[in-house]
Amino acid sequence: MISRSLFVAIALGLAWAMRGHFGHEWGASWAGATGVLALLLVAGRRDWARKAPVLAVLGALGWGAGGMMSYGIVVGYCRSISFPNALYGYAMLAVIGGLYGFGGGGLLGLGLESEEKHKPDWARLMAEMVAGAILTWGLFIYQMEWFMTPPRSELWAALLGAALALAWYLARNGFYRALRVAGYTALGAGFGFAFGNFLQTLGSTSGLHYNWWNVMEFTLGFFGGLAMAWSVLTRSWPESDTPTPAGTWIAAVIVFLFIPFTNLVNGMSTGDFLKKATQLRLPGSDAAAFASRQMWLSGAIVVIFATLLFYLWKKQGADRDKVFRIALPATFFLVALEYNLFAYIKLDTFHHLLNFGHSDSLYIFILAGLFLWWYYSLRKEPELPADNGVRETWKRWGMIAGALLLALILIAFISVNTHGELPGAHNRF
Repeated sequence: MISRSLFVAIALGLAWAMRGHFGHEWGASWAGATGVLALLLVAGRRDWARKAPVLAVLGALGWGAGGMMSYGIVVGYCRSISFPNALYGYAMLAVIGGLYGFGGGGLLGLGLESEEKHKPDWARLMAEMVAGAILTWGLFIYQMEWFMTPPRSELWAALLGAALALAWYLARNGFYRALRVAGYTALGAGFGFAFGNFLQTLGSTSGLHYNWWNVMEFTLGFFGGLAMAWSVLTRSWPESDTPTPAGTWIAAVIVFLFIPFTNLVNGMSTGDFLKKATQLRLPGSDAAAFASRQMWLSGAIVVIFATLLFYLWKKQGADRDKVFRIALPATFFLVALEYNLFAYIKLDTFHHLLNFGHSDSLYIFILAGLFLWWYYSLRKEPELPADNGVRETWKRWGMIAGALLLALILIAFISVNTHGELPGAHNRF
């Protein structure tokens, strides 16, 4: 299962790196959906394949909600030369990354564990998560004034409340597999975010000119995806329930059309492309034409890819075997490729595609490598274990959390002893 988990880790890491060029909730939702499709691709479960759009929506919702959180100031704390401030920064990045992962892993796990005789009450769960978010945010921020990122948004507290409500729902309703996935994904994403910023800090002091911020984003997705995939692939799962045709098509509209279109509207603008044209030193008339062309190209990609994906599911969606062999693989690679093209259009990467000093130049080659890896090695159905023999206990979770804390202390210690004053550094205390 290691190679399949690594495939998902690289896929979600790649998607999260591309998400960095769009940001916020909708960029994260596209990345989350891509990571879930990668997991379904290598899991080898036909019952999961036929509900891929629905599960992708759950991944998009869980990972995407974390996009509300602000962490720019927290990254600055990690650049401090004060050990307490640096440790605080790395610890809070682990919390933020953990909240991304808990929601993404928990909602996906709940979708996987849903069966005909044991289905979640989605309306009740959403109501509880919203209530938990509002109550925790109000208590921590307005009553107790526990600020993590002053003076920026403190919506991390709302995500914490939603995560606590999700955990309570999973525990009291017996969805223990989903709770396990949520816990491990949170630990992986939390470590990935903190470790990625450690690499960014070291990279900033190395003198090498590279997009180290993008490296931090990749590691969040990589370790979050690794933990999510490992926790799913090392447990037995019941036969999943069959989605309704209406539910499948509503989910398909969200994943194939609504998320890309929203990223187009929110992540791209004529003004941004005009600024890019200025950087390219294009004259006024050429700059306007360039901006218009980029916008039209983006819109055309949304329409073309959505049409292909809808046609694919219309033709193959009723056949469980064809969905598994054709529709699901095509869906993952088309969704990932579309996101890749969006990133390239936004950055106008095409003219430096072979200049590997730009992190975005690697995206298409990583995606091509994933395709070859899947085609020649991972297409055959794996034999998922009946059980991995490990039972999670409070003692085990405590030991894992303690190991993570020790890792953060070590990272902070090394960080403050490898650099002097850095631009963008902040002190919390």
